[in-house]
Amino acid sequence: MRVAIIGAYGLIGSYLSGRLVADGHTVVGIGRDIDAARRRFPALEWKRADMARTSVADWAKLLTGVDAVINCAGALQDSPRDDLRAVHVVGVRRLVEACEALGLRRLVHISAAGVEPGRTTAFNTTKLEAEAMIAQSRLEWIILRPGLVFAPAAYGGTALLRGLAGFPGVSPVVFGDSLVQTVGVEDLAVAVARCLSPDAPACVSLDLVHHDALSLIDLVGRLRTWLGLPPVPTIRVPIALARATATASDALAWLGWRSPMRTAALEQLRMGVRGRSEDAARLGCAPSSFDAVLAAAPSGVQDRWFARAYFAKPAILICLFAFWLFSGLIGLTVGSKHAVAILTVSGMHPALANGAVLAGSLIDIALALLLAWRPTTARALQGMLLVTAGYLIGGTLVRPDLWLDPMGPLLKSIPAAFLALAALATLDER
Repeated sequence: MRVAIIGAYGLIGSYLSGRLVADGHTVVGIGRDIDAARRRFPALEWKRADMARTSVADWAKLLTGVDAVINCAGALQDSPRDDLRAVHVVGVRRLVEACEALGLRRLVHISAAGVEPGRTTAFNTTKLEAEAMIAQSRLEWIILRPGLVFAPAAYGGTALLRGLAGFPGVSPVVFGDSLVQTVGVEDLAVAVARCLSPDAPACVSLDLVHHDALSLIDLVGRLRTWLGLPPVPTIRVPIALARATATASDALAWLGWRSPMRTAALEQLRMGVRGRSEDAARLGCAPSSFDAVLAAAPSGVQDRWFARAYFAKPAILICLFAFWLFSGLIGLTVGSKHAVAILTVSGMHPALANGAVLAGSLIDIALALLLAWRPTTARALQGMLLVTAGYLIGGTLVRPDLWLDPMGPLLKSIPAAFLALAALATLDER
């Protein structure tokens, strides 16, 4: 069967793609950023489309020759990059219309457990609206509503839980008593594969969760044990602090950062994730328990590195931003005369020294601002490495004695460069 997967390079979509390829299906991967996806998943045929913008006519062209469609596209919260209504409602409507026009019958739509009336977040209301619209279509649709999906790969909410589990000294948890039902990504992939069989049920909405409901405190504790880390005390994060962090994360979204600690994620944690465990039997599935999922994928050193580095990564980026911003500001203000003096002592003309200090300060500030803007962060880190190398080479030529200065103006640049290397190495989000 020729199957199109929308969002095929995402956490869920990538595992579904692998399962269907292994089952002998031809998979067409569809997404808006597919350059890296082509390198990561060369077995797929890739086509570019944006759920929020692709028209009915364009969907019809993209899906010509396809036997079934699996929609994994979704977003958690509005941001400059994501528009929930455009993705969950308008995009799904256009997709359904294109499928109907092509006579393409089977649509598997991945929603989320716990999406129900009474939950007033934009995520829930738009997801519900999309489900209702699909239910009114002429397609042979199946809506799958998985619980918290745990996979060997880490992304989004499960990545945050790993970071909390790997936190040094304590396990900080907010809304620790909220209950969550989970499903392993492999079980989800099996369920989707069965949705494509000729005898699969049609026009049904099915939750896909294990029957055990675990508290967030329990989840984090079990993840810490899975990582092989010693037990530590659990700290319940004050709600006011959690909401302040979420508000700050919302603000960072306008700079292109998609933190799992935003307001919508916090509200989802507060409400918990619950579903009907008996639904899985309709597909002949029996989701594994959270413990069984963990046992089937023993943690390795890379998992411990990720968990321990999860909160270190933003700390490094904040440190670098402050270092370069304040270096530039100091060079433009109180430190300007001192910096010029260092250069003129070596014989540099005062006008040239002033120009060098001014240019260097402006470059430092520019790099800090580029670092803060997510689309240019990688370029900023690369620029920091180049500027630091130039600074060290120039300093060695003009004032080699500064290597022996007890304040270490040259030596201190080396750790900053390695921080930039560390940030560059861990910059990928998926």
